[in-house]
Amino acid sequence: MMAMPSSLPSAMVRYHAADGVIQTTELDRRRIERALEDRVRYRYVTPQLAAYPGGYRILSPCCSRNVDPLGGTIDIARLERLDLDGQLTLWRLYSKHHASSAWVLQAEGRLHELLDLLKTDPGRVFWQ
Repeated sequence: MMAMPSSLPSAMVRYHAADGVIQTTELDRRRIERALEDRVRYRYVTPQLAAYPGGYRILSPCCSRNVDPLGGTIDIARLERLDLDGQLTLWRLYSKHHASSAWVLQAEGRLHELLDLLKTDPGRVFWQ
């Protein structure tokens, strides 16, 4: 079950790279790409998946013109991977608040749970 954000002691996060960034895997990337193909909203655009420190950014053309009147590419979501105690991998899912250009934490949980939320987007916080 998805958990809302909680404060995690920094000692619980395991970093795998010398620069302090958690590494994602090709399997994670493929799971995200498949989930994007099954999304409910804006099926007529082709989103892009871009590497981001510790995770991925999802970008897409803005066809509704609600965010970008010119229809340019906008941020849809960001996924950030957390490895806890070396046993459990959690993810954080962020939406983009376009007016302030800030990322807003929406949920924390297992990747498949967050991808289900991203695909359906019941609150229209991602696919605007």
